[in-house]
Amino acid sequence: MFVAAAILPISHTQYQDNSHNARNSLDYSGTYKGTLPCADCEGIETSLTLDSDGSYLLRTRYLGTKVKPFEQRGRFTWNTEGNTISFAANKNDTSRYVVGENTLIHLDRHGKRIAGKLAELYILHKLREATLLETKWLLVELRGKPVKSPEGEEPFIILTREGNKFNGFGGCNTLQGSYIQQKGNRISFSKIVTTLRHCEAMATEDELLRVLNTADSYSIKRNSLQLNRARMAPMARFEAAK
Repeated sequence: MFVAAAILPISHTQYQDNSHNARNSLDYSGTYKGTLPCADCEGIETSLTLDSDGSYLLRTRYLGTKVKPFEQRGRFTWNTEGNTISFAANKNDTSRYVVGENTLIHLDRHGKRIAGKLAELYILHKLREATLLETKWLLVELRGKPVKSPEGEEPFIILTREGNKFNGFGGCNTLQGSYIQQKGNRISFSKIVTTLRHCEAMATEDELLRVLNTADSYSIKRNSLQLNRARMAPMARFEAAK
């Protein structure tokens, strides 16, 4: 699927716990994004989230095609030098990335670094951690199920500092209202109004409105926002837009 390019070897030495490397000296946990080259599509939009506990979340979307977005969770491992991670992308392939300062460099299937004119296109860049306010939060999950939006704008919300207002898009209609943020990650939404258009995404929009009307708390981990109620499972999950 990837465009062929020149390759450079990666050296291998014995890993030492007290050595200076990416594993023990960089804040590598976070979300990295980029669009990787593709031989038969417009590019592979890639989002890779690494956690310090060794877990990862990979999301890919083949631009300009009807291929459904792909999501995979699992665990990654480090090489002996502590500078490269790897995980099983599928049954026949292993993805490898060199970990740098706020970057991940995608290696070819043989674990070699890609060089030449295309080299820069194989780099994923770490996103700055998002804050609750003034961030465009894209809806990705409702009641534990992925949100599949029709072609067009994705559902989102934005909480603004001025006037404790929020606005957004539910899939069919624009949304606006007020919120109150309190200590202990407490939050409530009120005075929610929408436009009156009907479309095939109406079920998603109705469920999002129910979540906004009942949520009483939130949590943020890097670039992911969850809206919760009491001790129940997260009702909705959002990701920060680029």
